[in-house]
Amino acid sequence: MSTLEISHLSKSFGALKVTDDVSLTVPSGELHAIIGPNGAGKTTLISQLSGQLRSDAGRIAMDGRDITGTTMPERVHLGLARSFQITQTLPGFTVLENVALAVQARHGSSFRFWAPVASEAALNDAAMAALKEAGLDHRAEARASALSHGEHRRLELACALATEPRILLLDEPLAGVGGEDADAFVAALRAMKGRFTMMLIEHDMDAVFRLADRVSVLVYGRIIATGTPDEVRSDPAVRTAYLGEEEENAA
Repeated sequence: MSTLEISHLSKSFGALKVTDDVSLTVPSGELHAIIGPNGAGKTTLISQLSGQLRSDAGRIAMDGRDITGTTMPERVHLGLARSFQITQTLPGFTVLENVALAVQARHGSSFRFWAPVASEAALNDAAMAALKEAGLDHRAEARASALSHGEHRRLELACALATEPRILLLDEPLAGVGGEDADAFVAALRAMKGRFTMMLIEHDMDAVFRLADRVSVLVYGRIIATGTPDEVRSDPAVRTAYLGEEEENAA
């Protein structure tokens, strides 16, 4: 686990400022949720943190180490992983093979696909451990193409876990997931709490308030509030800017 420090981070696209002077510290082992309306800049922020987008200004640090200028692969190697955009799953491969390939990537494999990945015990052991974390070990031998949408989300989570992250960025993992699949995903994240530092972007407020240690609210690229779930839920400014609208839509 590591501490993630974000200082005065900004990103613009032309005249549109999408993240605006964002500063935030996520302590080691915390699950920190970022919520806000569509267009608030949440995914842009995650893309800046993962290295997918270069920031216009500001600083990103892991345990005091400045990683602002590093690439996305370099950040993965340092232990900063973005779930659901770490790798594309391969539908013709089994669930276990998909995660084993993510293990190979973490250790600098040359990706010789013709080698019998399934015969390498070390890869399999690490892949199975990641699948168990994601609650998908019982589907190890299934083809990825046979998974439900929710199971596919958990496979992507397992691929991210296979990179041995210290900080895990989760960008709307429950999008399009409902029922038992959603419950299984929330249970998997709850079981991981305290073992990884996690930043979660999610529109499912029930999941956010069940999982998060702290919540930050992003509106028009700026953080307008940070606190415990109860503090954020009762903040008048937050209710006016976001939660009141969400509750009205859910009614």
